[in-house]
Amino acid sequence: MHSVAVLALDGVIPFDLSAPIDTFGRARLPDGREPYRIKVCAARDEVPAGLFTISAPYGLDALAEADTIIVPGVADLPRELPPEVAEALRDAAANGTRIASICVGAFVLAATGLLDGLRATTHWYAAGELAERYPKVEVDPNVLYVDNGQFLTAAGAAAALDMCLHMIRRDYGSAVAAHAARMSVMPLEREGGQAQFIVHDLPPAPAGTALEPLLAWLEDNCGQDLTLARMAARAGMSTRTLNRRFREQTGTTPLRWLHRARVRRAQYLLETTTYPVERIAAQTGFGSPTAFREQFRRVVGTSPQAYRRAFREK
Repeated sequence: MHSVAVLALDGVIPFDLSAPIDTFGRARLPDGREPYRIKVCAARDEVPAGLFTISAPYGLDALAEADTIIVPGVADLPRELPPEVAEALRDAAANGTRIASICVGAFVLAATGLLDGLRATTHWYAAGELAERYPKVEVDPNVLYVDNGQFLTAAGAAAALDMCLHMIRRDYGSAVAAHAARMSVMPLEREGGQAQFIVHDLPPAPAGTALEPLLAWLEDNCGQDLTLARMAARAGMSTRTLNRRFREQTGTTPLRWLHRARVRRAQYLLETTTYPVERIAAQTGFGSPTAFREQFRRVVGTSPQAYRRAFREK
């Protein structure tokens, strides 16, 4: 039987803790046997977890006996780990134990140095901070999980289910994983990555700047055929000056800003209407449905139709 140890640190996020317990616990072999033994481990008997306290039946010594260790996220991102926790994780890694993090649990793994030189992910909202704190880690905010073999990292919340199902498939094959997915009311594989959940805010211009009226006009008229020359004329400046002001005040170019505005408008229409893709492409200023699909996938990480299935209001 495969032993899974779920590590509960102070401030553990309850969903991150329960997701692997539930997913691995639903797995069954063809003969009905349970393939996983799951243990919740902690450095002390009781662990604060938001609105309640968790009583962990196993200590850190159980990590040394585990085949897989799961590190859930914690509310306060650690810069340093308790020495005994860091030592237990490093010792387990040295013995070849598979270790996986969920959401901002990647910060815990990164703090041990185990992710140095590896590609990893975390919740898209925290990806920038992870990359800044741990420059030796190659952070990819666009995927649901990353499998490096011994070390795995999952993005936020529901991506824990994706990663756990992936590990079940690695351990026992697709049939066992598919059964666990059905029991969890989850697809075995979700289309698209984490990029489809990222809120792509438009780079703002400080209030009162020369660009503020132009940006409001561009957002209202992003479906029109807007050239750089037309934008410059609207702003009453040369194209060269417009480019310079945009970079100074928004950190990007006028056309890139416009492109992002069009994608955001397309997302809104996909979420709130039943308009066909061809109509949305025309209304948001893309030259053709093909161009719209290509640009949408490049920014959002999935197709317009897949995005609509996931996010349209019911």
